[in-house]
Amino acid sequence: MERPLLMTVLAVALVHLPLATPAEQSILAPGAKVEKLSGEFAFTEGPAVDREGNVFFTDQPNDRIMKWSVDGKLSTFMQPCGRSNGLYFDKNGNLLACADEKNQLWSIDPKGNATVLVKDYKGKLLNGPNDLWVRPDGGIYFTDPFYKRPYWNRGTMEQDGQCVYYLSPDRKTLTRVADDLVQPNGIIGTPDGKKLYVADIGARKTYAYDINEDGTLSNKKLFCEMGSDGMTIDNEGNVYLTGRGVAVFDKTGKKIEQIEVKEPWTANVCFGGKDRQSLFITAGTGLYAIHMRVKGAN
Repeated sequence: MERPLLMTVLAVALVHLPLATPAEQSILAPGAKVEKLSGEFAFTEGPAVDREGNVFFTDQPNDRIMKWSVDGKLSTFMQPCGRSNGLYFDKNGNLLACADEKNQLWSIDPKGNATVLVKDYKGKLLNGPNDLWVRPDGGIYFTDPFYKRPYWNRGTMEQDGQCVYYLSPDRKTLTRVADDLVQPNGIIGTPDGKKLYVADIGARKTYAYDINEDGTLSNKKLFCEMGSDGMTIDNEGNVYLTGRGVAVFDKTGKKIEQIEVKEPWTANVCFGGKDRQSLFITAGTGLYAIHMRVKGAN
């Protein structure tokens, strides 16, 4: 074939090639690798980002909440902290915490003053709030699995199941919204407040629910055949699950990425930094991060 004709054919072919959709592009920034930021902890959990992009996370065995600032400085925000596990910021800048020591849900103001939001359900101790998400109107969803802790001064499990709860925006009404899971753990919702993902780590599955206006859940569907300790979501609707590294699924439940972390267990993830374009990972004794093409949705 003569060269001008060949170039014409190639040009026509390129015009008709479909453009890569966001789901077909790597969610990682070009050349990005997981970086260990610090490794001075006993076991890291529960990362959450404030409105400036600072990342707070827990070092649960040492009963402290740490802060990784946008300028890369590490400090202790609160110690003791009620053996806090999962964290999430509300729209008023308060840090909500699954305070595992006494199986409560706390709200911690910027000065470190804690208020107990939930201490029981129908007069019985919760199993141990583990992870949480705040929907746009301020309602709070949290998981309540039972993991017996050596520091507990309590008896056996008082609730009749390991469930998911919803605390109304006025923080006066606590409702059990899912009671058919084996052991719910990671939880995250979409920024429009219409869909909730709950990982049933005990069943090794993650489910998607529709969120009703009154906070109840409906239309439960299997999202993927994998459970998770912690979860987050990006601005393209991809859902991040943890355990053996970070597994990423698109909004249809198709796995699109595996981020390896050199720790025996990866507990949780969130997007942080000034541009919300770094994925922060709490795993084992360390805090890790990797730069992303996508940004955090929440």
